[in-house]
Amino acid sequence: MEAWRRRLNDRVSAHPIAKAGPAHIATLKTFDPPLEELAGRQFSGVERRGKRLLFPTRDGELVLLVHLMTSGRLKTLDPGATAPKQPAFALAFTDGSKLILSENARRKQAGVWLYTPEQAAQELEHLGPEALGLTADELRGIVRADSRRLHALLRDQRLIAGIGRSWSNEILHAAKLSPYALSTDLTDEEVDRLADALNGELARGLELRERNASDAKTYRIHHKLGEPCDVCGTAIAQVDFESHTIYYCPACQTGGRTLKDRRMSRLLR
Repeated sequence: MEAWRRRLNDRVSAHPIAKAGPAHIATLKTFDPPLEELAGRQFSGVERRGKRLLFPTRDGELVLLVHLMTSGRLKTLDPGATAPKQPAFALAFTDGSKLILSENARRKQAGVWLYTPEQAAQELEHLGPEALGLTADELRGIVRADSRRLHALLRDQRLIAGIGRSWSNEILHAAKLSPYALSTDLTDEEVDRLADALNGELARGLELRERNASDAKTYRIHHKLGEPCDVCGTAIAQVDFESHTIYYCPACQTGGRTLKDRRMSRLLR
């Protein structure tokens, strides 16, 4: 999300908004203030809180909030460029350029909200501290507070803001920790290792995304089922759930053990 923010900041703040919309009925989550209120206003730039992008107006009266979820994508189009016929959401600027949100998925999960600053602050108040820059001592307080499996803990935005499924896989692989390890069982050395991996992997990902690297070149383990681990050569394994998939290296992270989910357990009965 930080790479998205940096990429979009100057483009969306250069000109006033000519038109807000259209928006897919499943994508636009609010109706008051109405989208039409954006016309004639100008964004001050792009901000980020966790996995959400914020587009505040220069007059300080409105904030457009965007959550891309898993398959949402944002891009700007130059004046005259061909736009998708049915974008999930679109903004047109007075110079003819556009901001387009697309989502290539059957189930529309990406969301757009238009808030007042007070409403936006209320929407974001539940989020935990930002992931990038989190110190080992801060992380120690988080993991010691409640017994959680590490993969679920890293993805809980109330505890740590900004880490999704893919980077949970990357971080735990770099830290050589099992996705199923309980947070309260970690030693101080393992917490230090997790903090180093968290900051190191997110910084690596940001650098690569700013160079427009693809998923295949950015991820070392995510979506790499059956491919050799870049550390030890062991085939990458996965745990498949209804809403997400965990990728891990059995040799590096679980002592050679294969992790099972409920679906697999039912098949083995």
